[in-house]
Amino acid sequence: MKSAVTSLRSSRGASGTPSTRSKAAVASRPSQAELYALGKSLRTKCPRGSHAVWKPPDDRPDPVRLLEESNEGRVPELIPIRHGRMVRTPFTFYRGAALNMAADLAVTPMSGLRVQACGDAHLLNFGDFATPERRIIFDINDLDETLPAPWEWDVKRLAASFVLACRNNGFSQACARDAVLSCVRSYRERMAEYGRMPVLAVWYSSIDVEKLLPTIKDKQARQQHQKQLSTARARSVLEHDFPKLAARAGEAPTIKDSPPLIFHPKWGDLLARARAAFAGYRESLQEDRRVLIDRFELKDIAVKVVGVGSVGTVCGVMLLMASEEDPLFLQVKEARRSVLEPYAGKSIHPNHGQRVVNGYRLMQSASDVFLGWTKSNIGRHFYFRQLRDMKVVPLVDSFSPGMMVQYGEICGWALAHAHARSGAPTQISGYLGKSDTFDKAIAAFAIAYADQSERDHAIFKRAVRSGRVKVVMEG
Repeated sequence: MKSAVTSLRSSRGASGTPSTRSKAAVASRPSQAELYALGKSLRTKCPRGSHAVWKPPDDRPDPVRLLEESNEGRVPELIPIRHGRMVRTPFTFYRGAALNMAADLAVTPMSGLRVQACGDAHLLNFGDFATPERRIIFDINDLDETLPAPWEWDVKRLAASFVLACRNNGFSQACARDAVLSCVRSYRERMAEYGRMPVLAVWYSSIDVEKLLPTIKDKQARQQHQKQLSTARARSVLEHDFPKLAARAGEAPTIKDSPPLIFHPKWGDLLARARAAFAGYRESLQEDRRVLIDRFELKDIAVKVVGVGSVGTVCGVMLLMASEEDPLFLQVKEARRSVLEPYAGKSIHPNHGQRVVNGYRLMQSASDVFLGWTKSNIGRHFYFRQLRDMKVVPLVDSFSPGMMVQYGEICGWALAHAHARSGAPTQISGYLGKSDTFDKAIAAFAIAYADQSERDHAIFKRAVRSGRVKVVMEG
């Protein structure tokens, strides 16, 4: 099929009048039918059913060694907190073991199509947040590992996370399989829809939470989410975040210490270093955003420990003030080499903060107006965004089996849209087809890989008991 498309292009020629040449240039792009056929032809070298198999290779790296490798360059005193969060359950271990799964995914079947991948697409890296126009949308909301890579890798990481979350909640194997099937079916059907849409229609589309909420079948979950949304809408930086996170020490407001999760480290004059890095961040913003950020003055910065996978990287919170009654908190996150890079290739961006920001802008329906990047005087890369902006985290631990299945459908939709914005939706749709062959294959993979994660977690626990891995257990 590829040669047929090539010959079709060459037969259209470049001779003729300027008008016919311009028409030929437009016509030289493959049609929707040709793109779909190209995707379908990839099943020959990579059958859809082949994705069902997970068999660890004989030379599979020791999972603890990979985690130790991922700790390189992290703040040493924070690493035991990361370990403590990971050792709790197989699901929390999975959340912190993105590098381990990246190594495993590299030996699984691939169609050859690539997208801007999330790199860590587990189900807790999706959620609600506000657009610059103050609408609430549902989308991927953590892209620290983003990089162009095979689209299947995100689908498989998301699918396996549903199995582990279901097991964590005590749900049956049948429920876990149904959640994965719902997720992958939604991804396949939405990708087919995006493959038929005009490019700009795909780019402008989004998942509006106000329209999504009435479709949630679980009444308790719907009411709970509505309450979370109302709280997020009512929350203001001045009335809620500022009293919680900051204190007024004389005339200069400062961020409150709450060790070990929020603290001012003894790393020299952190605020002076932050001011220097902030200048670089400002330069990364487009001109109108520079005008906006210039209305604020940086007052303080502190380390803030977040998540599971990010613990130990240099993450912080900045307090800026436009006036005594007008605060702004920015989250600063260290951007390291993506876990996908050894297997998908290096980023084209010289700064990993820029890599992350580019991923947000490509994959999200709408992105934070304060997204930007910088480099510290010792060579660390960072990106910036608002600390909170009507963000709502799904309460997966309280989901019913039915809600977990429907949440799979919603996440599959969001992932399909994120991939369609940067990739080749028609070709991916051609590969996936209309049957549930791929859905069932991923369900089998997800169960097998969840089993693998449980075995890896058991190995990790033994390393903790032996003293090889140090942990700090939080209350």
